Amino acid sequence: MAGGEALSAYRALLRATRKTFAGDALMLTQSALEVRNKFEENRRVSSEAEIRRLLDEAREASHFILTMIVQAKRNSRGGFEVKPIKEHAGATLEIPSEELLSETTRAKKC
Repeated sequence: MAGGEALSAYRALLRATRKTFAGDALMLTQSALEVRNKFEENRRVSSEAEIRRLLDEAREASHFILTMIVQAKRNSRGGFEVKPIKEHAGATLEIPSEELLSETTRAKKC
């Protein structure tokens, strides 16, 4: 039972990251690695209560990624645009400063 639920949670997390980070190769790669690493770290967990807790965390993480993370994209004027989608409705969005976004862009180029 838990094996099927774990696979389902794993796939849901990967789908969430693919949707949220579409077009951002670095984030797609890094998020997939992070998801994989977290599941590998817990591969040997055998306690039913601990497995349940981890599966709940995975479901919460998928929901968080889909509803609380928005990718900012540089526009033709050199600024950044954020385009929330219907999944973000009702969420409180914290838009990062131009300085933070510029630092992130520079880091990606390195």
